[in-house]
Parts: sequence; C-alpha cells; structure tokens
Amino acid sequence: MNPRSSKIAATAATVVVLAGFATACNRGSDSNTSASGGKPAIGVDLPRADSDFWNSYAQYIKQDGSSQGLNTLPVSNSQNDVTKLVANVQVFQNTGAKAVVMAPQDTGAIASTLDQLSVKKIPVVSVDTRPDKGQVYMVVRADNKAYGAKACEFLGKQLGGKGKVAELQGALSSINGRDRSEAFAACMKEKFPDIQVIELATDWKGDVASAKLQSTLAANPDLGGIYMQAGGVFLQPTLALLQQKGLLKPAGQPGHIAIISNDGIPQEFDAIRKGDIDATVSQPADLYAKYALFYAQAGAEGKTFQPGPTDHGSTIIQLPNGLEDQLPAPLVTKDNVDDKSLWGNNVSK
Repeated sequence: MNPRSSKIAATAATVVVLAGFATACNRGSDSNTSASGGKPAIGVDLPRADSDFWNSYAQYIKQDGSSQGLNTLPVSNSQNDVTKLVANVQVFQNTGAKAVVMAPQDTGAIASTLDQLSVKKIPVVSVDTRPDKGQVYMVVRADNKAYGAKACEFLGKQLGGKGKVAELQGALSSINGRDRSEAFAACMKEKFPDIQVIELATDWKGDVASAKLQSTLAANPDLGGIYMQAGGVFLQPTLALLQQKGLLKPAGQPGHIAIISNDGIPQEFDAIRKGDIDATVSQPADLYAKYALFYAQAGAEGKTFQPGPTDHGSTIIQLPNGLEDQLPAPLVTKDNVDDKSLWGNNVSK
C-alpha cells in the first residue's frame, strides 16, 4: 500500500483540471455552496480524453452543468489512471465537494476510495462503469450485456451463422469489457456455434487493437466480421488498417467484412452511411451526463431512490453496493442512422 499511497500523494499536486468546464471555482465548502445560489458543490472527473465517446460526454457535462445551474467544481481528467482518479477525488474533498461523479476504468481498484467517500457521507455517481466493490449512490449505465448480445445476433445473421469473427475486447479489468465479452461469447455459443470467435484483448487501446487485428487478418484471410467494443477508440485504426490492406469494401459488395461497434459517436454514423461499417449500439453520452449530474445533485441534497421504472424510459435496479439506472441503448443501422433523436446526430464531430 505504501508505494501506491506515495504515488497518489505525488500525483495530487499535478491533477489535471479542465479550465472552463466549471460553473464555480471558489475554494472551501462555505464559498462553494454560496457560489451558485446555495447549491452544494459537485466534483466531476472525466475518465479519459483519448476517446471520441468520452470527449462527447465531456461536452454534455459542460452543457448540462451550465443549463441545470449546478455548482460544479473545476472538472478533472484522470486519464485512464486510477491513481490520478484517487488524487482528483482527494482534491474534490479538499475543495468542499458534497457529491462526486466519476467513471472509473478499473472497476476493482477504486473500492477503497469509494469506502472513504461513504464514511464522509459524500455520495458517488459512477458513469458507464459499475464498481466491483465499494458503496455507490447511483450507477448511470446502459445494459452492457445487451451490447454484447446485440452485436452477436447482428453479426451472426450477417454471416449466415458461419465463418470467423474478430472481437476487439475492452479491458477485462472493467465490468464493461467483461459484460460485453461474456455476453457475446455466450450468445455465439448458443445461437451461432458454427462461428469461430477470435478474442483480441486490447485494454481499450486503439494501437493494440490494430496490431492484433493485423496479425489476425494475416492468419485468417477469410475473416468475415469484426465486433468493436468501443468505436470511439477502435473505429479509426480499424478502418485505416482495412483500407491499407484493401479490405475496406462497402456493405453489400463481395468481400465486405461485417462490422458492428459500440458507442454511437458521429464518426460511426458517418461510417454506417458510407457502408464502411454496418451497425453500432448507441451508448447515450447525452443521458449519461444529464442523469449523472441529476443524481449527484439529488445525492448531495439527501434524496433517495428505489428500484423500478423511471420517468425517463429506464429502470433502476438494486446492486449489492448501491443502485443502477440502466438507460436505453438502441441498435443503429443504415435504416435509422439519420434519426435526429440519436445523440450522435446532435453533437459536434
């Protein structure tokens, strides 16, 4: 524990703050609550800046924090590093946060920090990822097992139940990576046993995905499909590699490799329109931001919620360590890619 503790202390001094995201920048609990009409201060940490999805989420956090008139502290970015996340949370505590919004990418390593916040009665809203342990006030997330199942069913039908599929997995240390991978594998085994799944662990890194996919294509020239668990990270390097290899052929033409993704970013929609990929499952970046801030405000004010249907088309479920609001995540294909209700059609590229 000591090496980590010293590293955390050293990192706290260099916490990354995204200036301009905050609606209140005063220091100290009293000044923070008075800065926005007495509203409690909310600390928000962004998980990374190397993903188009999370950059879109960051835009919505900025917009919604302003439109909801919230008292947000300067927003930090933990850059996919749990040590930085712990340090950033400590800064929030020192500057009077009454609630914290985070999206821990390593869902196991954050447990002790969650326990510390619980002792201090600071509610935590976890976005997109469900911590394995440690108390959370609310998880704002879509059903990630459904992501894997939808991808399996789509690719299975595209390939006619036969062939080979490469799966660009996210980090298996993340509940999202595990949920998507396990559901995809279970569905393929049950419904499409004649499809060979080639699992490629990537740790959510685009360069790793590209390198492993290149090796897979060399060994499997008959590859018929690709499942990308995160379009925001994998889309560009995947399409660039296929283009380089002369394998990027439009949907409907001979030799086309069927591709389904997860995220719902504008770039994926453009790729669907061009026929470069076939589908994506739209993670609601807009709703993630909206309801993360909503629940953070509610938690800071001492409000409570119960499992069951919500008034915004989702369902709250009970977790061993808190509650989870499971937001809807629709499948997007060429048939509905221009639907204006999809957040990917309403955010800057």
